[in-house]
Amino acid sequence: MSIAHDASLISPPAFGTVVFDIDSTLTGIEGIDWLAARRSPDVALAVLELTARAMSGSLAVEEVYARRLELVRPSREEIKALIRAYIANTAPGARGLLDPLRRAGVRVIVVSGGLRESCVPFCATLGFAAADVHAVPMCFSADGSYEGFDTASLLTRKNGKPALVRAMALPRPLLAIGDGITDLEIKTAGEADVFAAFAGFIRRPAICVQADHIITSMTDVLPLVFPLTQ
Repeated sequence: MSIAHDASLISPPAFGTVVFDIDSTLTGIEGIDWLAARRSPDVALAVLELTARAMSGSLAVEEVYARRLELVRPSREEIKALIRAYIANTAPGARGLLDPLRRAGVRVIVVSGGLRESCVPFCATLGFAAADVHAVPMCFSADGSYEGFDTASLLTRKNGKPALVRAMALPRPLLAIGDGITDLEIKTAGEADVFAAFAGFIRRPAICVQADHIITSMTDVLPLVFPLTQ
């Protein structure tokens, strides 16, 4: 048993809630980029650049969300393939991390700008109930082709994540973990007490410089939640 796991048994949790991002955090896949890679090189590059700019904060999320999906127009079958890719690229240590948090009574939820139809099945493999996974619903036609997404979702716009977190009135203190600007916004808007930038898959300097902690592995989370008593 690791020191971190020992701490989880003898120390009260420092946080009442932990909010996780999905893409490039709980999984190494950046979903929209993975889907775009199935298109032409021009589309793949355009989407990749839009994602990088949105996650670093140089473009607002609402400026890129619809543009990327309209370029890619993922089908229902491609979403099923994305689920498999998410699972195959699950962050090492994620499954072992979540059980101690839940046993200690920490509220653990997911808030993602990803597509709900891929996020919910992936998160189910980590023990999340569908009600604890917040992502953007999609629309498909009868033949499974792309029709659109829920444009009313808070998660498609700047400061949407903190607005959603605020509405849930989650137990505090709250720790937010993610790789991008939308995750950092939870802290800067005052809805998280601590923000940990996850740099295990991609390191975004503009995000890391503003983080309270920079972590590169899911095993780094337990010492944050269960600090060892000196």
